Amino acid sequence: MNDAHYHLLVNHFPIIGVIFGLGILVFGFAFKNNIIKNVAYVVFIVAAVFAAISMATGDGAEEAVENMPNIGHHIIHEHEEIAEKLALVLYVLGVVSLLGLYTTIKNHGKARLVSFLALVLSLLAVFLGKQTGTSGGEIRHTEIRSNVGSVNTSPNQDEEHEDED
Repeated sequence: MNDAHYHLLVNHFPIIGVIFGLGILVFGFAFKNNIIKNVAYVVFIVAAVFAAISMATGDGAEEAVENMPNIGHHIIHEHEEIAEKLALVLYVLGVVSLLGLYTTIKNHGKARLVSFLALVLSLLAVFLGKQTGTSGGEIRHTEIRSNVGSVNTSPNQDEEHEDED
C-alpha cells in the first residue's frame, strides 16, 4: 500500500466524524446532558487525529495521482488548500474539545461557553468538510466537476460526432 491508499482509508473520518460529533453535541444541548456532550468531544478529538493523518498522507497521494490523465495540479492544489483550512479548524476543535471534557468533568463555570465554542467550530468544520470532500472527490470523479460539460474525456469523441453528420 502507498500513501494514496492510506489517504483514502483515513480521509473520510474527519468529515464524517465532525458531522456525527455535531449531531451528538446538538443532542447534548437539547437534553442538557453533559455525558452526551462529552461523547461529542471525544468524537471531535478523534476527527482531529484523523485529520492529522490525512494531512500526513496527502502529499504522497498527490504524487501518486498528479500525472494521471484529466488530473491537473490545479484541482489537487484547490483540494489541498481547502483541506488545510479544515485541518486547522479540526485541530482547534480538538483542543476546545479537550478543554470541554476538562471543564465538564470539573463542573467549571465556563463549561457551557466551551460547549458553544465547540458548536460554532463544528458548524464551520462541517461547512469546510463538505468543500474538502467535494474537491477531493473531483480529483478522480470527473463526473462531479462543475465544468464537466467542457471536459473532453472520451478519446473517440470526435469520431462519434463525425458519424452523426
